[in-house]
Parts: sequence; C-alpha cells; structure tokens
Amino acid sequence: MGLKCELCSKMFHQSKIKLAALVGITLSVFSLLVHIFVANYSVGDFLRYKLQEDYLYPQGHKLRHRRLWGPVSSLEVLQPYAKPRNFYPVPGQQNGLIYAKIFGGFVKIRSSICDLVAIARLLNATLVIPEIQQSVRSKGISKKFKSFSYLYDEEQFIAALLDDVIVIKSLPTDLKEARKRRKFPTISPKRSASPSFYIGEVLPKLKQSKVIRMLVSDGGCLQPILPSSLDEYQRLRCRVAFHALKFRSEIQALGKQMVERLRATVGPYLSYHPGLVRNTLAFHGCAELFQYRRKQLIKQGTVDEDLVVDSVARKTNGSCPLMPEEVGLLLRAMGYPPNTVIYLAGSETFGGQRILVPLQAMYTNLVDRTSLCSKKELLNLIGPEYPLTSNLSQPPPVKSEKQLIEEWKKAGPRPRPLPPPPARPFYQHENEGWYGWVAETDTEPEFSPMDLRKQAHRLLWDALDYYVSVEADAFFPGFNNDGSGWPDFSSLVMGHRLYQTPSGVTYHPSRKTLAELFGSVHDNLYHPTHNWTQLVRAHLNKSLGIDGILARAKSSKPANFLSYPFPECSCRTSKSYDIPAHVMSSNSEILYGIEDECPEWMVRGLATASFKTTGAKDEDVDEIELLEDDNETDGQSESDNGNRSDTSRSMEHDEEMDLDD
Repeated sequence: MGLKCELCSKMFHQSKIKLAALVGITLSVFSLLVHIFVANYSVGDFLRYKLQEDYLYPQGHKLRHRRLWGPVSSLEVLQPYAKPRNFYPVPGQQNGLIYAKIFGGFVKIRSSICDLVAIARLLNATLVIPEIQQSVRSKGISKKFKSFSYLYDEEQFIAALLDDVIVIKSLPTDLKEARKRRKFPTISPKRSASPSFYIGEVLPKLKQSKVIRMLVSDGGCLQPILPSSLDEYQRLRCRVAFHALKFRSEIQALGKQMVERLRATVGPYLSYHPGLVRNTLAFHGCAELFQYRRKQLIKQGTVDEDLVVDSVARKTNGSCPLMPEEVGLLLRAMGYPPNTVIYLAGSETFGGQRILVPLQAMYTNLVDRTSLCSKKELLNLIGPEYPLTSNLSQPPPVKSEKQLIEEWKKAGPRPRPLPPPPARPFYQHENEGWYGWVAETDTEPEFSPMDLRKQAHRLLWDALDYYVSVEADAFFPGFNNDGSGWPDFSSLVMGHRLYQTPSGVTYHPSRKTLAELFGSVHDNLYHPTHNWTQLVRAHLNKSLGIDGILARAKSSKPANFLSYPFPECSCRTSKSYDIPAHVMSSNSEILYGIEDECPEWMVRGLATASFKTTGAKDEDVDEIELLEDDNETDGQSESDNGNRSDTSRSMEHDEEMDLDD
C-alpha cells in the first residue's frame, strides 16, 4: 500500500512538472509573438503599405499611388493664367534702347532676364537681347551658339513678347562704334530697385542719350513685389519666364528624352536638388571650409554677421540644407519604395559622390544626367569647341642610369646622408579652384580658360536639370528660400511647377521643423518610433497643400517673384468658400486668396480634357506589388482632401569680358 502511494505521488509530481513546462512554453511563445508585434509596430516599418484600391490610379500601363504622386485635390481649382486682364496696348513710339550684360549662373540669368523685360516695358524702350557673360567670357566655346542663344531660343523669345516689348538681336551698326567709345550711360541697379528709381532716374538718361547700358549681377534688377497697380508687369514676368524663355531646341530635345527614359522603367519619378553649393554654405556659415568665401561676402556687405558662427546651431534653426541621408530617411518615412527613381539635379554638390552614398544605399535608382545620357549626347549639346592649350604641369624628365651614376660620383665626399626624395610635381587640378587657395592664400585666383569653359558648360547642365525637375512627378528641395535674397535653383523650379501644375506633388518642408524631428531620434535614425514616422508624414503631407504654399508665400515672394507667381499669374476654375483669409506680406501686399476666376473658354477646355482622361482608362493595367500599410486612415483621408499637408564679378573686369568691345 505504501509503495502504491509513493508511485502515485511520483506520477503526480511528474504531471505537475509537465504541466508547468507546457504552460511555460505556451507563455514563451505568446510573449515572443507579442514582442515581434510590438517591435514591428514601434519601428514604423517605412516601406510597407497596403494601399486601398481608391488610392491607385493608372498612368499609362502602370499603377500610381495617389498618396505619393498626387494630385493635391485642394489645389486643383488653380490654373495658370498670365494673360493681361486690363487694357494693355502694344508697344508704340520707343524712348530708346536698353542693352544689358548679365553676370552669374543659370538661376541669376533666368531671373534677371525677366526683370529686364519688365523694365523695358516700364520705360517704353526697345530691349537688345541681353548678353550672358558666363558664356561670353568663356574662351573657345562653340561659335554655333553665342551668348543668349547658348541657352535660349532667340526667335521664340522675340516672337513670344511681340505684344509686350520690342526685342532686337543686337545694337544697330551705327551705335556699335559709339558703344566702344563708351558714349552711353552705364547703370548698375540693385536687386531691389523700385519702379520709381527707373522712372525718376533712368528714364531721363534714356531719353537724352537714346541708349543706356545696364550691368546686372545680383540675380535681378527690380523689386520682387510690385504695387497692385503694376500687376500687369508681374504677369509680364510670368509670360517671360514660363512662355518666352524656351531652351534652344537641342536642350529641349535631350531633356524630353531624359524624361521619357526616367518614366520608361517604373512609371513616375521624383526629382531632388540637394542645394549644397558654396555660396549657400558660406552665406549661412554651414561649413567652416568656406570661411574665406564668407569673409568675401562680409566685405561686400552681403553678409552682416560675424565671420565665425556655430554651424551646428545654424543647422538646428533650419538655415542649412538637408543632407542627402536625411532626405532618404524622409522619403522612406513617406512610403516611397526602395525602387523609386530619383533624379539628382544640380551641377554643383559639395561633397560629391561621397555625401550621396547613404541616399544611394536607400534608393538604388538614384540617377543624374551622366547616367541617363551618353557622352556623345552631352558633347552634341555642347557643340564643336576650339581646343585649349594644355598648361598642366609636366613631370620631370626621366634620367638614364648613366646620368644617375655621374651625378652620384660628383656628389662629394662620403659618408653623407641620403639625398631627399624628389619633389612631388603639383598638378593643375591642385592649383586651380577653391581647393587650391582656400588654405594657402588670401586672394582667389583668376579663372583659367578651362574654368571659364566649365562654367559655360554648367549652364547647359543646369538647364537640363531644370527641364527634368519641372516635368517630374514629384519634387523635393534640399534647400530653398535661404534668406539671402538671391534666387536659388529649387525656388525657381518650385515656382515654375506652382504656375504650370499647381496640384502637382511639390514638397515645401520646413527645415527647422525637420531639424527638430531629426534631433529627437538622433541616436536611432534608421529605427525611429512609429510616432516619429507619423509626425514626418503629417508635416510633409501638410506642406503639399494650401498650408505649404501659404508658408512659401511669406518667405519666397519677398525674395523673388518667380518663386511664387501668385496670385497675379493664376485663376480659379470655381468659387471656393474654404479659401483661407487673405495672406499678407510684410509690405501689406496680398499673396494668396484673390485669384481671378478663370475665363469660360478655359473652364470648358479643362472639362473636356478631364472627360477624355477619365473616359479612356486602360482596364488592362499591369499588376504591381502593393505595399503593406499601417492602416493610417486619418493620414489617407487628410491626403485625399488635399490637406497634405558668385555674387558677381566686379564691374571693373566688364570691358575685358566683352567680345564686341
């Protein structure tokens, strides 16, 4: 009996152990599943979305994700409309001629030309097609394209402005000799010159001499915001920038091919301009390497600050460009898949390929003009050029063994220390450019012929990038509205897109807000919390809609009209009662909310185009892999409602740059 009790007791204990083990295993499995779920939720897996069918619409034979590629519903009522609204007579009796020279790169050239046309209309003067000094100064570039025609189509420029300003290609022959003898008054206006300055000071000189010469170097020569009585001059600026300034046919043809190649792979593409250029970094003190350039800007009066600043603090307050790595993380947070095609715009990026490595790792389809175009296509765009004499440092001649032995015998008594190694030759690329003088001398070296040629070529590369960026399905600026007052590439692209396709996906991020968000996850950038991802999406979605362009209205237009051509150059297809209160500038000018209603012929044309688009949907679309969502119904509805949310060369060098003088 005692033995049976002992056996029963052992069996009972074994059963308890098995039960405990079973319960433990069950709890462990349950705990593991909970941990996996929580971990997957907390990192906010950027790349996986499960978009509803409502969020997909066809483009050709591909499906696009509406939340990533637009359009922004709240801005669909806005349309481009730059035609005159009031009585606008054609040019009559002229007061004289204006011929101008424009200094600076692609962005300054484009902005300055628009100002010059408006001034010619204001003074009732004939405009001689401006000279682009960036190409005139370059030695040996193709004679097929001279000055203005190096970038733009002269015939289109003249024809498009026929009802606005009389434009001629060059000075009459009898005036060219007088020009060489400098008989005409020269004016170097400031970027913020007012209409009263031209009426009161320039017009009398024009009437007296019949010809005036203007030197434009700061990216413009007329204040950005004009009085409401001069709205027609603002619309004239739009007609110049968005209709008259067409790139020459070779640039347009290659740009169109690039856009087609970008869309031939997976459909839509995003364009990104880093904005990492020397002047920007020096102006804001974002890189200590450019202290000398910053010293120059202080001496010129462009910068009114101390030479040494805290670059980390500047980054925190949003004064510095976003780094490519940060842009990659933002795009991941928005849900752009890793196979998204990203076009890298900009002919100058400080740091080169090294600084793009993190972005390239996240988005392998990161391309630029060199990967889209063959060398032959780019050379054909440049045209035939005269060869430049090579002034590269040559290595010392190689000595024969016999010469070395003779030198050794004549070297003197022994023993003696070994002779120092031969001096390493300095190559030309070490002596030219900012890296050759930034730490060695106090003066910037003169540009070599090759430097000047490369600057001219850069105009072409910027033109291609501008074309591709304006046509992109989405645009993300690494830097814009920097506060310096200079026009910048991203702002001009954003202004052109805002005019041409207001409802297109153009992000208007606040760099200060993003700096705060990145600061909150500094130690965990690649595995942020789900809440951080939500905050990033909310900010960028909000920047796509009305809130984004309202923020730009206050920051962009006071610096450059072309970066925000509203409300003068737009119209509304219908009355909207949810328009925010009129947004005012610091000069008490209305920046948004008073757009005119579009004319009836435009409304009918848009309705017809919309009907054809919706009626011709291709039912046989390709299947694509849908991304898994985190079920953000709030973010989706918000998106669907449209609430997604070288300063200049000194003028003393001007005459030696003029080939006609």
